[in-house]
Amino acid sequence: MKVGMYYNNSDVRVEEMPVPQIGPDELLVKVYASGICGSDILEWYRVKKAPSVLGHELAGEVVAAGEEVEGYAVGERVTVTHHVPCNTCHYCLGGHHTACETLHTTTFYPGGFAQYVRIPAINVDRGVLPLPHEVSYEEGSFVEPLGTVVRGATRAGIGPGDSMLILGCGIAGLLHVKMARALGAGRIIATDLNEFRREAAAHRGADHVLDAREDVPARVREVNDGRLVDKVIICAGALSAAEQALQCVDRGGVVLFFAVPKPGETVAVDFNPMWRDDMTFMSSYAAARWDLATALELIRSQRVVVSDMITHRLSLEEIGEGFRLASAGERCLKVVIEPNRTDAGI
Repeated sequence: MKVGMYYNNSDVRVEEMPVPQIGPDELLVKVYASGICGSDILEWYRVKKAPSVLGHELAGEVVAAGEEVEGYAVGERVTVTHHVPCNTCHYCLGGHHTACETLHTTTFYPGGFAQYVRIPAINVDRGVLPLPHEVSYEEGSFVEPLGTVVRGATRAGIGPGDSMLILGCGIAGLLHVKMARALGAGRIIATDLNEFRREAAAHRGADHVLDAREDVPARVREVNDGRLVDKVIICAGALSAAEQALQCVDRGGVVLFFAVPKPGETVAVDFNPMWRDDMTFMSSYAAARWDLATALELIRSQRVVVSDMITHRLSLEEIGEGFRLASAGERCLKVVIEPNRTDAGI
């Protein structure tokens, strides 16, 4: 089979690997859609494990099932998540599934940028979701990224009437805009350095879009009736975004670190106003099964439309161009790779 082998952001090669052999409790999935995630182009992180086959936002068809597998049949359309929790450790039982050590060590093989992936038993048990007939493969590839947003929005307690500031209008930021709108948030403000992404946010639910180079706290007050905002979601890894977030949250508000600065970079925090004004800082990473199931239903019901964020649909042979586009990010939102385009009917 063909795979996209990652060496660095500017060197992703189409190579040959054997089709994975599955065990009695595993599945083999033929991949029809696999999205390039922002973490896939986080080069400082990815090159440490290169060469490797990346890709974890996928949907496809079950083409083989081990004799011990129950609940899934050949021909079934599915989406699969790579990281799954144990559901029994101290952290899982406390509701912190994404802090589970098992979640950080599980994955499928070799990766979503391949024509076929082997789904290990633990992922079969708690990481596979059947796709309803209303959901296309490319929409199914959004279940994992939207699931992470569902988890973040739940942790931040986003609800009707909340004023929002979303820093960064990449796919994560746009999904947060759409999620906030679906949850009935009030005024939604989004920022980005890139004009194309600001325009994308304006067309996908944001009430106001700001250039991140502006005096963002002052502009927030201008468009939010003189107040700072109830909820700030950081969807950009720049240190300046984290610093802006702390300046934009109102009394009683929440700052959610959905993205964080690079390792070793630190944010200076004066805890006195946070203590005095009842502010909350929190983080959110990855997703658990409830988040993914909720994301799938949001997509199925069209409460959160995802297809309008795909700017590029490329074959596996074009994966190098896909990584170039995603890395540059100039007029690109989501790149979806179609490893089996010729016979996928897409």
